[in-house]
Amino acid sequence: MEREGRPVGAASGELVTIGEFARLSRLSAKALRRYDELGLLQPALVDPVNGYRYYDPAQVEGARLVAWLRRIGMPLNRIGRVVALDAGAAAVEIRAYWARVEAETAARRDLAMYLVDHLSAEGRTMSRMPDNEENTGSSGSAGAVALAIRCAALTDIGVVRTANQDAAFAGPRLLAVADGFGEGGAEASAAAIEALKPSTWGRDGALSAADLLNALEDTADSAARAVRDAVAPCADPDGSGTTLTAMLWTGSRLGLVHIGDSRAYLLRGGELFRITHDHSLVQSMLDDGSLSPEEAASHPGPALLLRALVGEARPAGVAVACRADVRLREVLAGDRYLLCSDGLSAVVEAADLRAAVVASDDPQEAVRRLAGLAREAGGPDNVACVVADVVVEE
Repeated sequence: MEREGRPVGAASGELVTIGEFARLSRLSAKALRRYDELGLLQPALVDPVNGYRYYDPAQVEGARLVAWLRRIGMPLNRIGRVVALDAGAAAVEIRAYWARVEAETAARRDLAMYLVDHLSAEGRTMSRMPDNEENTGSSGSAGAVALAIRCAALTDIGVVRTANQDAAFAGPRLLAVADGFGEGGAEASAAAIEALKPSTWGRDGALSAADLLNALEDTADSAARAVRDAVAPCADPDGSGTTLTAMLWTGSRLGLVHIGDSRAYLLRGGELFRITHDHSLVQSMLDDGSLSPEEAASHPGPALLLRALVGEARPAGVAVACRADVRLREVLAGDRYLLCSDGLSAVVEAADLRAAVVASDDPQEAVRRLAGLAREAGGPDNVACVVADVVVEE
């Protein structure tokens, strides 16, 4: 039945044309037709004769939500999931999406700042160089000090867990920790680190900074593929995966690959600095001020990862598989690095971490001390840790 050219019959009463609904929702008719085709916002009625679309005014709020989500850049397929949720669940999903955007923006910002610093330093070096002097780079410059890595790794099952899903590795070219989760967590963490071991890109610092960054990206992609392959045979591969924090030594620089909430710290000048950013919901709430550091320490919710290496389907409720952060770090003789899973960092205070790292004479003693601290704190999770010293090569 129609009245004044408009059909009647939806729960809210009179339906409106697509043109009027476009005005009410502030969406174009073209956008409404597109959202209908994608199943995001279907009209209440489609005339079977002429194909005209009619909408219930009660759909305006949903239409505006779709428009707002598009405005923040959310992909259409993810919008489809959000609009199907109740308000509370939709809010959680939007927060998780935006935390991921901010984390990826921060990673791009860090890379941009590194490139600015690197190119600025390169420009200063070139401006000081005599015309007849060859630029051999930092590792080949006359008088350059040869550096090496002295390191140790340790994993510990902890006091509560019955299986160890953490993995750690320390060698002259690779430092890595990985914290597996889900049915295939142990396989995932082992595969992520194993994928990094064959890497030969760090040949005595011979590659340029740009080549090193590209090689780090390739290395991170290899680890992601290895994890997907490792968890594929599991009954629930989508719920299995791992974090990864790794440093690859070139002979003059350390290349960092990081995803998840495992961490890397630098001890320099007696101060311990965290040099990675957690890809977790709690960290995102810290970043936007929703939680204070004190509240975050006792947050009752599960450790929801926003970024991790996971199975192919990548369900939002478990984790979102993303590219790892990659960057290069200049090193100094005397630097000490700590890489660890959250089985250590989540239960041991930063001051106690620093005290243990400072007090240890060598990396082997340091990793034993750190694992002991985690056990003294109750050992609720597996622990993986690596300690590495940058030393003058003998």
